[in-house]
Amino acid sequence: MSAFLFTFVLMKFLFSIIVPVYNRPNEIEELLESLTKQDFSDDFEVLIIEDGSTQKSEVIVDKYKNQLDLKYFFKENSGAGASRNFGMQKASGDYFIILDSDVIVPKQYVSEVKKALENNFTDAFGGPDAAHESFTSLQKAINYAMTAFITTGGIRGKKKAVGKFQPRSFNLGLSKRAFEKTKGFSKMKNGEDIDLTFRLWENGFETQLIEKAFVYHKRRSSIKQFFKQTYGFGTARPILNEKYPKTSKVTYWFPSLLIIGFGISSLFFLFGYPQLFYFFGFYFLLIFIDSLLQNKNGYVAFLSILTSFTQFLGYGLGFLKSQFFSK
Repeated sequence: MSAFLFTFVLMKFLFSIIVPVYNRPNEIEELLESLTKQDFSDDFEVLIIEDGSTQKSEVIVDKYKNQLDLKYFFKENSGAGASRNFGMQKASGDYFIILDSDVIVPKQYVSEVKKALENNFTDAFGGPDAAHESFTSLQKAINYAMTAFITTGGIRGKKKAVGKFQPRSFNLGLSKRAFEKTKGFSKMKNGEDIDLTFRLWENGFETQLIEKAFVYHKRRSSIKQFFKQTYGFGTARPILNEKYPKTSKVTYWFPSLLIIGFGISSLFFLFGYPQLFYFFGFYFLLIFIDSLLQNKNGYVAFLSILTSFTQFLGYGLGFLKSQFFSK
């Protein structure tokens, strides 16, 4: 199909925004409120998929049914991937936008998606994330760790840092025809969005980063939750490497090597050889300075050292466990 025809179809179709939610009624209210403020002139629908929650969001959703084309579904718990697939099966649109329940979208979000797809249509896209000014200091520090260039997070939000962009499920778009061809998300508990990207490429679909289609992403609200999340990310990567060996890269080992190196340097420091430990001290000082320049807050900069180390520790340990002890 020609680019012209794709653009023509794109101008006619309906966006369906799919949001799985599990025990987060307060977060879904913030997301729905932000969707009511979109400067988008065309119609779009929103589907909330309640994934077996004990703290249901139905009352919150009902408050917005007069402001949005809104549909609410409750289903047995099956995980976020299966809930997204359920939503896409129930959707009326020709292009799906997948959002996590813990995001807030700026008012130009849907307009920027449409504009980008009209200029360069792809069957899937991803967008970056940012920290809203209302976020807590820890949430801003977690956002820094996940997005900064000098941590492992930089690759997702930098167009020039990747050859093919790998969308993440907190802010992801997928055409109906790509969903029907790939069957959507797999049963993987972690890394299911990367798995979907690889299957999209295998089936000849293209992906892109839409830099202006960013969301404010709250992520986790404690260091323990953040560690658990990054640990899950780490366990997924060796599984993906084995499933798609051509995508494996040596850089995926870096967080594990950094944690091992930090442990060795700490031992050397105790025995009177501090040189390697100073290297890590200098690196974390760079993180502090970089975060301070970005966030203009000394406390957030300090927490960024903690969250960056937590990210390396969680991902690195998860990677090593999955690589050597889960076969």
